[in-house]
Amino acid sequence: MSDIRPHLINGRWVHGGEAVENRNPSDRADLIGLYAAGSADDVAQAAEAAVAAQPAWFAAGPQARADLLDRVAAGIEARAAEIATTLAREEGKILPEALAEVRRSAQIFRFFAGEALRIPGEALASVRPGVDIEVTREPVGVVGLITPWNFPAAIPAWKVAPALAFGNTVVLKPADLVPGTAHLLAQVIQDADCPAGVFNLVMGSGRVVGQAIVEAPGIAALSFTGSVPTGRAIAATAIGGMKKLQLEMGGRNPMVVMDDADLDLAVDACLNGAFYSTGQRCTASSRLIVQAGIHDAFVDRLSRAMLALRVGPALDPASQIGPVVSGAQLEGNLRYVALARAEGCEVLGGERLDGPTEGFFQRPALFLGADNAMRCVREEIFGPCAAVIRVDDFDQAVAIANDSDFGLSAGICTTSLRHAREFRRRARAGMVMTNLPTAGVDYHVPFGGTKGSSYGPREQGRHAVEFHTTVKTSYCLAG
Repeated sequence: MSDIRPHLINGRWVHGGEAVENRNPSDRADLIGLYAAGSADDVAQAAEAAVAAQPAWFAAGPQARADLLDRVAAGIEARAAEIATTLAREEGKILPEALAEVRRSAQIFRFFAGEALRIPGEALASVRPGVDIEVTREPVGVVGLITPWNFPAAIPAWKVAPALAFGNTVVLKPADLVPGTAHLLAQVIQDADCPAGVFNLVMGSGRVVGQAIVEAPGIAALSFTGSVPTGRAIAATAIGGMKKLQLEMGGRNPMVVMDDADLDLAVDACLNGAFYSTGQRCTASSRLIVQAGIHDAFVDRLSRAMLALRVGPALDPASQIGPVVSGAQLEGNLRYVALARAEGCEVLGGERLDGPTEGFFQRPALFLGADNAMRCVREEIFGPCAAVIRVDDFDQAVAIANDSDFGLSAGICTTSLRHAREFRRRARAGMVMTNLPTAGVDYHVPFGGTKGSSYGPREQGRHAVEFHTTVKTSYCLAG
């Protein structure tokens, strides 16, 4: 049992559930470790501990909460290399990207240490003489957090940190493909003298642990990042328990490239947005909408740059693109490559690659001659695949960019101030980038989208207070 990484429940390491292997997608022979797979009973214990701990955690005051988050940030920084190596081994992200993500997670905790001291409120004049009004914010209670595999350090950080900063307690379930990074984060939080029950980690499958978190009566709010079908199922169940919801789901993000774009900048932005992190970002540029005058030169330059990307093991310094996260994800990507050909696209790249080790390697793919009505264009692939759509003018580009069930991030490459201004105004997306990749955001500003991409209040920055608190209006007659 000592070889199994346990859950953290009520301040104690608990060896509940069966042991599940965590293996490296770059090298299937590399066993990262055995991790406990929790049960509904484990979730119930964690939720009960969080309910019991929450009043005292809020009463401790903002300075105690700020101090804890500062200590967590320092603990992450002290163990950054260790955490990043585990992240790269279990998710497949190349080590420089993994290290940047871990450092970002420390920045997030430090930002919310400050926000703990800046919880907003209002004092308002009443329409009645002698009556004072205060509007204050209070924690929602226990927050259940269900996080994805593609950012196993940053996304737990940007959910856990604001929850704790505003006086809530937490039950965290990381994606079952990447328990190791979350387990290290739990160690850092525990070592920072977090009070028992304030932060709880229960690992395991979404079917068991995730469902139990959604159904737990003591959990007042749920924050989920993952697929659209899972998000919709969570919403349908959670509404029966009147739980507050925050859902971040899919994306099929457009990048418009106008004839007047700086070609070097546009190619670099699309190469980064579409293929870095193996395309496994919900903000990835998966629809490249290119005006006819620049189309051929853009495709020639981008395809050569894409095919030159070095795909290999995440810890190999020569690798620019790591493996796909799992065998199932790789098979899904390859099915979309085949679908693109069947739907009439010319496909460059996209094949499975043999690496120096047994891993899930795939060459990035471009789908040329694509149409926005194709399934390979409209459905989220979540891999290193991008479709190129030729358009005649700006209005057609905007119309196609907005013709999607998703609306997370959208971008435009242009040297025209008019095009840039109009695109920012007309794009139906929660985030708009001009001459930048659609992927890549700052941690101190709101994150989220429209349509099928997001539901509920925004994540990150000062807007995180909207989800993690509830508003109380108090009246007082001075007498």
